[in-house]
Amino acid sequence: MVREDSVSMSIKELRRVHVMQQVIERKLTQVAAREILDLTDRQIRRLVGRVRTEGERGLIHRSRGKPSNRGIAPSVKAKALRLYAQQYGDFGPTLAAEKLGERDGLAVSEETLRGWLLAAGVTHFRRRKRPHRQWRERKAHVGELVQLDGSQHPWFEDRGPACVLMSYIDDATGRVFARFYPYEGTVPALDSFRQYVRHSGLPQALYTDKHATYKSPAEPTIEEQLAGQAPQSQFERALAELGVDLIHAHSPQAKGRVERLFKTLQDRLVKELRLAGISTLDAANAFLAHWLPLYNRRFAVAPRGTANLHRPRPTARELDRILCQKTVRRLRNDFTVAHNGALYQIDDQIRAARVTVAEHLKGRLRIWHHDRALAFHRIGARPQPVELAAPMRRPRRIGKPAPDHPWRTPRRPHQPLPIQHHTQQPDISTLVGTGHF
Repeated sequence: MVREDSVSMSIKELRRVHVMQQVIERKLTQVAAREILDLTDRQIRRLVGRVRTEGERGLIHRSRGKPSNRGIAPSVKAKALRLYAQQYGDFGPTLAAEKLGERDGLAVSEETLRGWLLAAGVTHFRRRKRPHRQWRERKAHVGELVQLDGSQHPWFEDRGPACVLMSYIDDATGRVFARFYPYEGTVPALDSFRQYVRHSGLPQALYTDKHATYKSPAEPTIEEQLAGQAPQSQFERALAELGVDLIHAHSPQAKGRVERLFKTLQDRLVKELRLAGISTLDAANAFLAHWLPLYNRRFAVAPRGTANLHRPRPTARELDRILCQKTVRRLRNDFTVAHNGALYQIDDQIRAARVTVAEHLKGRLRIWHHDRALAFHRIGARPQPVELAAPMRRPRRIGKPAPDHPWRTPRRPHQPLPIQHHTQQPDISTLVGTGHF
């Protein structure tokens, strides 16, 4: 670029300046200059002529400072910026460039769009500095480790209800499986894992945080302490029955792959749902069914190992029997079981002190004793105790005492007993026979 008092040159052009000066001073031949600069004889003569007439400025490329012949037309740039302001104002350059090509037919690279936005003063997409973390190598095989977490986020913005995205990401490939649920809890966790197993199979291990859904916060009972066991949540119990190891992360950074996934989905997926006009859970789950394969095709990576460590999926009946909420209840002497405020009558004759009540994800209730399903029916109404009427009591009558009642008798002063004086002494002979002597 040429200015009034300075000349800006590239390294390549500065090298040519020194060689051309040697040629003009006849210290170097044009043939030698051609070999040094790897140019043709004609180009060497042309450069020598420019230096003699224009000086060092003659070596600057003629296209410098001029618009490129392959540049994008100003009308296209103006249209792209206008569409970005109208529809993609909170998009990043990468996603905005994709949508401009898919929806509006404008082929603009993400870096070109990034430069246009920065020049226009749009800087909300600048990357922030992140703290240093220790890198962990991916697992080698598919299904060796799967990270699970739920994200509470306004996925439908202000168009629909609040919901949670339960996401599974394979550590080896980065492939994603996800579904929307109204909340993050035991039933969504069990149902989402069932859907994942039906889609991919049983993984070797699952990596989660210490949410109460995945790790029980209860204190161990005396029986658990004596047996050396820790209390289990329903999700922990179900995975133990399926033979899947459950690993609890001590920090969000430990399961950073799924955390970074949410950072991406909270940007991309929210905008995809907005563009598709989706505002319900059912429509969002149907949208994920065809959107996630496209996402995985673009962002998933090839694993280092070729083996797939997902175990074959169990039967639907076995999944229903395990992926449910199980509660141990006491069997009463009249063969009834109380559960969630209801009373159930066991129809089978068994000898047991406790039974297991299983609440399945579809709302069905089963009662088990060991591996046997018991026949039962619900008692319609529990008999209520009859409240007896309190006996009628006569009111206590308070009467006045009679005139001759001791209370009415005046108190007499104390009178000492009379003292009898014996003037005649008794005969001793008469007292001997009486026992006094």
